[in-house]
Amino acid sequence: MEQIELTSATAPVDELAARLRAGDERALEECYRRHGPLVRSYVGRFVPRDDCEDIVQQTFFELWRSRSRLDPARSVVAFTLGIARNRAIDQLRRRKNVVVDVSQLRDLVGEDGEVFVERLAWAADVRRGLDSLVNEQREALELAYFEDLTQREIADRLGIPIGTVKARMSRGMHHLAERIEKGELR
Repeated sequence: MEQIELTSATAPVDELAARLRAGDERALEECYRRHGPLVRSYVGRFVPRDDCEDIVQQTFFELWRSRSRLDPARSVVAFTLGIARNRAIDQLRRRKNVVVDVSQLRDLVGEDGEVFVERLAWAADVRRGLDSLVNEQREALELAYFEDLTQREIADRLGIPIGTVKARMSRGMHHLAERIEKGELR
């Protein structure tokens, strides 16, 4: 009985993803109605309440914009929450001088915070490495890793051949690896 309920609960999601992918605007409205509260609750864990509604709107705008990447065989909820997570991270990166209560971070960083600090240091190294690349290499890597675009989508966005995208990404990754191995980014 439980299996039947699970199957029937996932069927509308697949149908909704297919409708979204086909460009049905009513499917976007339905998705917003159905999943908007979940997205709002999810991003509320990361960003201040004042920013939640903006991020929810950005999330569903991005869902519509990137609907061609939807796979009707997969959960539209997971796809949407992935977008929401990325928009929340973008929002947090834009904020400056934010004071965060340490007790709220304890779950994220553990008792001593060592792993978290290592991740921050690594992220800073990667950012410095990206900043050291030529613009074309940095742009291709940022589109791939920060905007989650495929190489084909990058080529289309930049109006260049996919081979050029591959070459730029390869050279950029090679340059980053060399700089990290040599300890030049610290």
